[in-house]
Amino acid sequence: MNCELSIAALLRSYRNGTETPRRVLTGLLRACADAPAGIWISRISEEQLEGFLARLEKSSPEALPLYGIPFAVKDNIDVAGLPTTAACPDYLYRPERSARVVELLIEAGAVPLGKTNMDQFATGLVGVRSPYGAAPNRLAPGYVSGGSSSGSAAALAYGLCSFSLGTDTAGSGRVPAAFNELVGVKPSRGVLSCRGVVPACRSLDCVSLFARNLEDADILLKTTAQFDPEDAYSRVLPERAPLPLRWKFGVPRDEDLEFFGCTAYQEAFQRAVTRMEDAGGEKVTIDFSPFLAAARLLYEGPWVFERYAAVGEFIERHPESVLPVIRSIITPSKTPHPAEVFRAMYRLQECRAAAEAQFAGVDLLLTPTAGTIYRIDEVEADPIRLNSNLGYYTNYMNLLDFSALAIPAGRAAGLPFGVTLVGRAFDDRLLLEAARRFRGAERYPIAVCGAHLAGMALHSELEALGARFLGSAETAPRYRMFLLENGPLPKPALLRTGREGSSFYVELYDLTAEAFARFVASIPPPLGLGALELKDGRRVSGFIGEAAVAECGCDISEFADWRAWVAAQAKNARGI
Repeated sequence: MNCELSIAALLRSYRNGTETPRRVLTGLLRACADAPAGIWISRISEEQLEGFLARLEKSSPEALPLYGIPFAVKDNIDVAGLPTTAACPDYLYRPERSARVVELLIEAGAVPLGKTNMDQFATGLVGVRSPYGAAPNRLAPGYVSGGSSSGSAAALAYGLCSFSLGTDTAGSGRVPAAFNELVGVKPSRGVLSCRGVVPACRSLDCVSLFARNLEDADILLKTTAQFDPEDAYSRVLPERAPLPLRWKFGVPRDEDLEFFGCTAYQEAFQRAVTRMEDAGGEKVTIDFSPFLAAARLLYEGPWVFERYAAVGEFIERHPESVLPVIRSIITPSKTPHPAEVFRAMYRLQECRAAAEAQFAGVDLLLTPTAGTIYRIDEVEADPIRLNSNLGYYTNYMNLLDFSALAIPAGRAAGLPFGVTLVGRAFDDRLLLEAARRFRGAERYPIAVCGAHLAGMALHSELEALGARFLGSAETAPRYRMFLLENGPLPKPALLRTGREGSSFYVELYDLTAEAFARFVASIPPPLGLGALELKDGRRVSGFIGEAAVAECGCDISEFADWRAWVAAQAKNARGI
């Protein structure tokens, strides 16, 4: 597809006539057919698409808020006219009516393109527990895409729709968001109707939203957060006070943070904490242990038997139709004494009181969405333990009745990383505002190699722009350094060479978006800013010379460090 698929951009294309729903949707349906295996379980037919197009062609993009917006649906959420399997072919049924959340979206003009792959019966956080294959991770091939809403996240990451629906009982709408660099809305329980959803734990289940950006997420929440009298667990999303100008966010104590040996994720989280402080929040360290204690109850307590209440009898009748790992979780060999149910409820209430006490001094929490990411082969070799690790920061959420918003937070050693903003019940809109402030505090790294180095003549320009020093590094050995003397100060320019080159010393700083733009605007030709490759494989923005540099400059690559050239000139000037 050549058009931008965010909701606002696509509506703009429809309204100005540069695109039509027919062209966009037929093109996407073809792209879905050619998409990597493991994303879709079923798709609408051309005949079904014609039915949606006929309705749109009788309306207009001004009349419907989601006019012609394509979306994908996790295959435990009913769409009339498409089978529901919950990733178990023998469980298949054909609903005559769509789930309430799907009905609301279609009424608003959105078009469902199909049903997506998932961890079977929504039991997993990895996206590999499906007879339809593992959902691919476009950003990190070979790594899990996250589950159980894996196909919905992958469909959006691969550019096959504008948004998608998942479900989230224990993290299934947040972990895939983190691993695919998406926004994942885990609404307060009951705010989105679960009527027409195959239950995992009916008292805890939430329909979740995957979006490309925060603006789309806001639109989708407004469209779908409607009370449903047909869902006994439905609740109204009330208006709440906005996030104050002076606000606090809680961060788990160091001893409560767990990254399972992944230092890249640990460092990425620390950067996210600093960024949240840059956004205006005051960090408060909290005791995260009651949240973790509640999380353990989800699979170690009686709530696992709520999964049996949903599909256990089917599994008992069709044991060979269900993956062994799913069967072992939903139909455990040992049944606890009924009294254990009440003991677990008492323990949960204790955890809830303790967690709410930690919340008393903050407006929201900031945690990693997941402490690490695993390769597919690692999960297949150790499916239970590694899956459990991915739920470390997510499993407690619905038991404690909190809202959550998963958002991208940069890369960690080249791998996607995300954080989760956690709020009280019905703080859904407050979390979106906090995320907007977090986004506004994004800083952009830049590598400098000459007069802007610490101690050099132009370093004060970086200081004036509020630059933060990130560390020193070396470029990949693919560059030559040329001296330019066409201005008031001599300066170097790096030129990428097609043959083997040299490595050069650089310093890394970061700037706010505004400061970055001002810095770039001040760079005179033939210098410019481009992607500079570092020796460790990272790519950052850095000074790159135009091709003319080789003609107007002098090759000083032998020095490998601008400061060494400056020192040599000083010695020459002193006659040493």
